[in-house]
Formats: sequence, structure tokens, C-alpha cells
Amino acid sequence: MSVPPWAVIAAAATGLLTGCGTLEPDYDRPAAPTPAAPGADQVQAATIAWEAFFTDQKLRAVIQAALANNRDMRVDIANIEAARAQYRVKRSDLFPTVDASTGATYGHDYVGTIPGLSSRGVSPYETEHQFTTSVGFTAYEIDLFGRIRSLAHGALEQYLATEEARRAEQITLIAEVATDYMTMSADIASLSQYQDNLVSSRQSLEVTRGRFNAGVADELDVAQADTVVQQARASVASATTTVATDQNALILVVGAPVQDDLLPDGAPDRAMVMETLPVGLDSRVLLSRPDVLEAEHTLKSANAQIGAARAAFFPAISLTASGGTTSAAFAQLFKGASAVWSFAPSISVPIFDGGANQANLDYDKAERTVDIAKYEQAIQTAFREVADALARRGTIEEELSADRALVAAADTSLTLSTARYARGADTYLNVLTAQRTLFSAKQTLISGRLTRSTNLVTLYKTLGGGIDR
Repeated sequence: MSVPPWAVIAAAATGLLTGCGTLEPDYDRPAAPTPAAPGADQVQAATIAWEAFFTDQKLRAVIQAALANNRDMRVDIANIEAARAQYRVKRSDLFPTVDASTGATYGHDYVGTIPGLSSRGVSPYETEHQFTTSVGFTAYEIDLFGRIRSLAHGALEQYLATEEARRAEQITLIAEVATDYMTMSADIASLSQYQDNLVSSRQSLEVTRGRFNAGVADELDVAQADTVVQQARASVASATTTVATDQNALILVVGAPVQDDLLPDGAPDRAMVMETLPVGLDSRVLLSRPDVLEAEHTLKSANAQIGAARAAFFPAISLTASGGTTSAAFAQLFKGASAVWSFAPSISVPIFDGGANQANLDYDKAERTVDIAKYEQAIQTAFREVADALARRGTIEEELSADRALVAAADTSLTLSTARYARGADTYLNVLTAQRTLFSAKQTLISGRLTRSTNLVTLYKTLGGGIDR
């Protein structure tokens, strides 16, 4: 069986297509607009999986539930699927769309009356049958100047940008869940402190009343002790509300109810994250952040759009071809004499478009300039966030050390004040002052521990925390 000419031409066009390039500008990554830090430790947080960073088993389970149920993550995944489909649509334009068809036509036409034959019973109508089958493609553009390749490249970069956006959203979600979980744990610890304070203040009230009944203390001492009890009751109620609110916030971000056995217990010294996280401030570390990568993929997509806009200035060559068979009898349809083919090339040369092509090119160039600025801004934002987290990290241990010393000193002060009051050497006001100081110091220590943990989470997030890719 001989090969029809249209098939030879199509094969040659495809071969030519695979060898052509594009008119895209050469891509050079913009220089990072941030200071370098020579000699800094270059270990990246992105090399540490989140399961390794978060050491608490219950917290890991809650994060896993959030990744599976959070509605924002579901939207991001759907957006990725849409971007992937768009890329596949653009890429499919590189290849001809081949269609096959078959059909039959039946007709009964009036052909007129022939004198002398009508009397012999010859009908003036004629029945016609026509059977066809064909394979071909329509308006396939040969991508000589890379317009379709550039569009496909741009769609690919948009898809990759969407994937990085999902990674950024996932890191943000992990950090938010961890922060909410740790905040609830700290608030539970605070609630426990308030409850202990209520118990001790009630005990002090009973002791003071006993001393008043014995004539050792006056009525003012009883009133002051009762004031402390009522303040402690109000604080317990407020702290209970705070913990309930924390739980609601955690359920919202997780996207599903959190089992009671997975909720934090408020243990103040339980480590939930890695205590140390090696970091560096070199800009190369920040380039691995998903938001920075997203901005770079967007920039590359804009670069590809310029190539497509440039190609629009050049001729566009389209091919339409088909080959098949046609016959008046179905039995003769696939015999050699019934073969037919057609080939219809066309070329479109832009002559005058009112400046539309130039305007499109200027627009794409302006968009690339905007995307360069956004890329540089993403790096600057990343650098500042890491620098701020490092600055906080550098002082938090000193603050915690001071907070622990303050708790110890306040505890000693309360012990001495209570002993002096019992011997009648001091007023009850000094005991109340010592109690408030100790309670405040313990609350400050809880807050400091929370700050240290959340600072590590923030640092991990700002360094582009590792996730399953």
C-alpha cells in the first residue's frame, strides 16, 4: 500500500517541529537583593521533614489530620490539578489532532422525465448511495517560531508556581496548627496555675479567719484575703473560657473534631519541637522557600509569554490533510480504486494589525518587569522574616533564665513573708504582694516557654520548612 503524500508531508512537518526553538529571552535569575552572610551555617530547614521537627506524637497526629481535612488545602490541591490540566491542554497543541470518520449518504433525487421512456415504466427518480471513510487533521499549526512551545512552557511554569503555592500553604498550615496547639497547651498550664492560686487563696482566707477569730488578725486582713479569693475565681473562669476558645480555633484549622486524647495536657516542660535548628542567613538558603520559588516560576512564565508574543510577528503555517476511501457501494469501499486524499496548506502573514502585536509584546515585557520586582520582594520579605526570628531566638534563652530566677526568688519571698506574718512581725499586705509576685512570675515563665517554642516554629516556617514533596 502506497503512503499518501499528505502523510509524508505531515511526518516532515513533525520532524521540523521537533528541531525548532523559541523566541524567548534568555532567562537569568535576578541577583538576590539581600546581604550575604559568608561563613554562616548553610543547613536548610527544607531538608528536615516536618515529622522529624515536631517531636510530640500527639501534635504530629493533629497536624496529619489538618493536612487531610483542612479546606484551604483541598482548594490548593484542586488548583494544582487545574493548572496541570491547563499545561496538558497547551502542550497538546504541539501535535496534530487526528480524527477518523466514516459515513453513508442515501438519496432519492428527481432526474427528470426522458421522452419515450416513461411509457416503458422508467422512473424519473434515481436512488444514490455514497459511502466514505477518512483519517486526517485540520488546521494544524507548524510551530516554526516556537509560539506554541512558548505558550506550553508558560503553562508549565504556572503549574509549577501553583505547586509551590500549595507547598507554601502547607507549611503555613503546619505552623498554624503547631502554634495553636502550643498556645492551648500554655493556656491549660495557665489555667492550672489559676486553679492552684484559687486553692491556696482559699486556704489563706481560712487561716486568716481563724486568726481573726483568735483575735490575732484584724478585719482588714480578712477582707484582703477574701478579695484575693474572688479575683482568683474570676481568673479561673476567664482562663477556662480561653482554653475552650483555643480548642475551637484548633478544630477550625484542623477542619475536623480533635479527639480528647490528642489534646495537649499543659505540661510546661514537655518539648514539642526540636530544641535546636541550625540556620544560615545566606540568600541561597532563602531561595528554597516555596513562596520564592513560586515567584521565580511566575517570572519564568512571563519570560515564556514574551517568546509567544514575538512569534506572533512571523508567518503562521497551518496544514489540513485527509486520506480515505469513497465508493457508491459499500463492498467496494476498501478497494484500491476507491482511495482519495487531500492536502491543503495555508500561510498567514501579519501585515497590518493596528499595533496589536506590538502592544501584546510591550504588555508581556511590562509583566516580566513586574514579576522581577515581585521575585526580589519575595526574597527581601523572606530575609526579614528569618532575621526577625533569629533576633528573637538570640534573646529568648536569656529571658527564660531570668524568668526561672524570678520564680525562685518570688517563691522564697513568699515563704519569708508568710513566716513573718505568722509571727506577727509583718502585715498581711506583704504576704499578698509576695503571692501576686510569685503568680505573675510563674505566668511570665509559661509565656516565655511558649515564645521559645513558637519562635522555633516560626523560624522553621520562614526557612521554608521541609514537607513531603
